[in-house]
Amino acid sequence: IMFSNRLRQAASRISPRLHQKSVSSPSPAAIAKRWHGGPHVSADASTVTVTFLQPDDTKKEVTARVGETFLQVAHRNDIDLEGACEGVCACSTCHLIFPMDVYDALDYPEEEEEDMLDMAFGLTESSRLGCQVIIAEDMDGIMVEMPKATRNFYVDGHVPQPH
Repeated sequence: IMFSNRLRQAASRISPRLHQKSVSSPSPAAIAKRWHGGPHVSADASTVTVTFLQPDDTKKEVTARVGETFLQVAHRNDIDLEGACEGVCACSTCHLIFPMDVYDALDYPEEEEEDMLDMAFGLTESSRLGCQVIIAEDMDGIMVEMPKATRNFYVDGHVPQPH
């Protein structure tokens, strides 16, 4: 019992809002943080087109489902955006750079995301984690930039595979 109480207390210090009881349903961002892999989005969800500017300067235009994260979109479309923590905001390997106008329209990043971004390679003022940004209808046609490297990907040569 003592161990489980300490574990519960430690978990609430890491992300207190995710452990509070709430009358309203959680936001999509909270769901993305809480569940490995991000929110479940139906294959027949509405879609938008987004483009990833990859580290080698090639562009890959893909179809993204509204409600999924950029990390999920990347994995579903065989884009090498790592996501070492499986989308729970515990690393910076899904770091993306957004156009400033898109960045300004997004919700502010949570403190946990800002802490992880501090470790990101090539951090910019419009950087966000791909596991924390949810695809929305108004993102149709945007392009996001992948940094030239990450803090983890080139160390071990691991190529991520979606589940």
